[in-house]
Amino acid sequence: KITYPFLIGLIIALAINPLVNLFENKTKMPRVLAVFVALIIIFAIFAGLITLLVVEIVTGATYLAKVIPEHLNTLIKFLEDYFTDLYNQLTSVFNKLNPGQKDTIITNIQNIGKRVGSTVGNFIQGFFGSIPNVISWIPNAATVLIFSLLATFFISKDWYRLKAMGGRLLPQKARTSGKTVFVDLKKALFGFIRAQLTLISITTVIILVGLLILRVDYAITIALLTGLVDIIPYLGTGAVFVPWIVYEVISGDVGLAIGLGVLYIIVLVQRQIMEPKILSSNIGLDPLATLIALFVGFKLIGFLGLIVGPVTLVIISTLYRANVFHDLWKFIVGKEA
Repeated sequence: KITYPFLIGLIIALAINPLVNLFENKTKMPRVLAVFVALIIIFAIFAGLITLLVVEIVTGATYLAKVIPEHLNTLIKFLEDYFTDLYNQLTSVFNKLNPGQKDTIITNIQNIGKRVGSTVGNFIQGFFGSIPNVISWIPNAATVLIFSLLATFFISKDWYRLKAMGGRLLPQKARTSGKTVFVDLKKALFGFIRAQLTLISITTVIILVGLLILRVDYAITIALLTGLVDIIPYLGTGAVFVPWIVYEVISGDVGLAIGLGVLYIIVLVQRQIMEPKILSSNIGLDPLATLIALFVGFKLIGFLGLIVGPVTLVIISTLYRANVFHDLWKFIVGKEA
């Protein structure tokens, strides 16, 4: 709670250190200037990507603002026809019941209405009650961002001095084990990020190609947004494809619905096939061990386990290679580590 801005700064400093070293060694910049230039470049790239994404989203939103009313009218008409037919059928059945059965049904409907009203009311109350918390979070987020950037600058500027200081404070055995753990975890961390970006990129390209084949308007925008949604474990691409497919069936465009269904199945299959292989190659784990970690994590804590499982396996494997478990066991049994 107190140190996380500085931990964020440490992670960013670790990430940009190769770029800072490149500027310092190749251009003979002072390290302070090299750190500043590296931060400016990273920030500019990030801002540029965000700008491009916002432009695509705005363009897509403008298009959707034109076509959604027509699609919404189609959906409303379908629902009106469906519920009218359902009402007529239920009325016919209801009229054939005896008075006691009718009273029971009416009472149950009233109870359901009260529960729905109470649930909706609680949701609205909770939603508006959370708005002050969200607003109060904005200054805190800005403060964290400023402290994280300042921490990144100072940590990166004095990287090797801080590294040498930490080395002097630790015993030789701890330095050796700690270095092994640090190197492996750094490799695994960036490998995991690289693997996720690779999977998202593959998903985005497949969706883009599929939408272009289906001749869907604004295929690039939809593919980018669906690729970003793929990051969310609980939803994934299904959050976009499933409602879209259902709507196309309702609106009568069965051909597009079938095409989207086939594309969705292709995306799901490639994700299940590629994820263990890409994670294992980027993190440095055996594909079978990665597959087991994915399945065990999923069974224990749900979709979030698809991330926690491999990360836990990496940590255990790293500690094992660094002989941490061996040293702990020797300490427990009373032998000198």
